[in-house]
Amino acid sequence: MSVLTGAGISTDSGIPDFRGPQGVWTKNPSAAANASIDRYLADPGIRRDSWRARLDHPAWQARPNAAHLALVDLERAGLLRALITQNIDELHQRAGSAPELVIELHGTLHRAECVSCDLITPMPEVLARVTAGEEDPPCPRCGGIQKSNTISFGQALKPDVLDAALTAARSCELFLAVGTSLTVHPAAGLCGEALDAGAKLVIMNAEPTPYDPFADRVINEPIGAALPGLVKELIDAAR
Repeated sequence: MSVLTGAGISTDSGIPDFRGPQGVWTKNPSAAANASIDRYLADPGIRRDSWRARLDHPAWQARPNAAHLALVDLERAGLLRALITQNIDELHQRAGSAPELVIELHGTLHRAECVSCDLITPMPEVLARVTAGEEDPPCPRCGGIQKSNTISFGQALKPDVLDAALTAARSCELFLAVGTSLTVHPAAGLCGEALDAGAKLVIMNAEPTPYDPFADRVINEPIGAALPGLVKELIDAAR
C-alpha cells in the first residue's frame, strides 16, 4: 500500500490547511500569489515578510496527532510501501515513520536552502539570524538569497523525488489519499497513476475531490478519528 497525505492530516496538530473553509489561502487569497518563487526572488519585502512568518510558523510547536500515529501502525504491520506527503512539517517522521519510507514531495520547512549555490542549512540557524536582526539573511557561503527548502509556486519538483513517488503509486495494490484536495499537480496525478496500474483508490478528505468518482471508497469524516479506524480495519483484514 502507498499513502499520499496533504495538509488535512496536520490540522489536528494545529497547522491550518490551505484550501479548506478556514484555509490559509481561502482566508487570504493574496498569500498564494506571494508564495510564487518569482515574487519571492524579486521582492525583498516579500522575503522579509516570509522570514517573519517562518519565525511564527505553527510547525515549531506542532505535535503528531492520531492520524500520523495510525500510519506508523500501518508501517509496523508491514502494510506500508511508501508514505508520500505534500506536507513540509516533518510530523510523519516525528510520529515514528521510517525516514526512508517518507517521500517529501514539497520539501521541508526544517531546512533552508540557497537558490544560488544550493547550500542547505538547518532552519533554526537561519531563524536565529532573523531573531538577531537580519531581516533577509543571505547565504553564509555565497551571499545569495535563501528560502525554506520547500517547493514554491513556479518551481518544479525535484526529479528524483517525483520519480520515487511515481514508482510508489504505480507499484501498489491500494493507494490511499488522506487530507488532500487533489487539485495540485503533479501530486494529484499520483491517484491516476495508481488507478492506471490497477490499484484500488481510497480517498479520505473533508471536502470533495476531483478523484472521488474514480475511488473505490470515499470517506468524508474527521481524519483524526477516521484514519485510525481505517488502519485498524486494514490491519485486521491482512491477518
